[in-house]
Amino acid sequence: MTISMYQASIPVLIRGLTNLQAILGKGQAHAAEKQVDPSVLTGARLFPDMLPLARQVHIATDTAKGCAARLAGVEAPKYEDVEFAFDELHARIQKTIDYLKEFNAAQIDGSETREVTLKMRSGPVEFTGMSYLLGFAMPNFYFHITTAYDILRHNGVELGKLDYLGKPNS
Repeated sequence: MTISMYQASIPVLIRGLTNLQAILGKGQAHAAEKQVDPSVLTGARLFPDMLPLARQVHIATDTAKGCAARLAGVEAPKYEDVEFAFDELHARIQKTIDYLKEFNAAQIDGSETREVTLKMRSGPVEFTGMSYLLGFAMPNFYFHITTAYDILRHNGVELGKLDYLGKPNS
C-alpha cells in the first residue's frame, strides 16, 4: 500500500493545527487561572533571538496554507500577521484549517514531481513537490508547532506529549 501526497499533507497539517489550537487553549486557560496578562505568553520567546509565540503561530499557519497551495499549483491567500491575542490566534488557525479543508485529493495527488520554487532571501530554491513536502514544508511546520509548545511549557503551562500529538486518527 502506498501513501498519497494528499494523505501525507492535508490531513497531517489539519491535525497539527488542531493540536496547536488545543495547546493555545491551555495557554489561554493558564493565563486566566494564574491572572497573567495573556500578552506575556503570546509575546514570550525561548531565547531573545527567537521569535515569540504569536509569530510561531503565524509561520505554522503560513507554512500549512503555502504547502497546500504550492502542491495544488494555486496561489495561497495572504494573511497580514496582525493576530497577537489568543482569540485572534485561534481564529487564524481556524481560518487556515478551513482553507485546507477546501482541498481534495485530486488537487494534491500527482504533485510529487511538480516544480516548487521558494523565494528565499538568499535566492530562489527549487524543489520537486515530494522533496518540498517531506524535506522543507513538514519539518518547518513541525518546528514552529514544537516551538509554540515549548514556549508555553517553558512558561509553566501544563502540557504533555499527548497535547502535542493530539487524538490518534482511526
